[in-house]
Amino acid sequence: MPEPALRHVFVYGTLRRGGRNDINRLQPAPRYVGMGEVKGKLYHIDWYPGLTLGGDEAVTVVGEVYEISAALEAVLDEIEEIVPGEASEYFKRELSIEVRGRPLQCLVYEINPDRVRGKQAIGHGDWILFYPT
Repeated sequence: MPEPALRHVFVYGTLRRGGRNDINRLQPAPRYVGMGEVKGKLYHIDWYPGLTLGGDEAVTVVGEVYEISAALEAVLDEIEEIVPGEASEYFKRELSIEVRGRPLQCLVYEINPDRVRGKQAIGHGDWILFYPT
């Protein structure tokens, strides 16, 4: 039976290198591809951020792109509290993100808009600068 296809994920918060949930400490190990950017807005939820994509007040949000297996995606889904329906803390999105000069389809975990009500918006797009570990 063939191995499931690998995919790419864009991480912008605690999953970044050196973050509280550094993806590089998870198993099966990901493969770093490069830095990427999306347009959106970061929010300070607690000890972690939430990203809403697009919008009138969008800034450039920086993150790291990794190649991951289906098994690691399942681990990430657990960390991001993905559950069926509208109660999920995050929703999985697919975006084309330019990495090292070429577009890659990437999984992005976008915060449920209900979770950002009353939360502090971060005025820039770099969680590590806002909340260093």
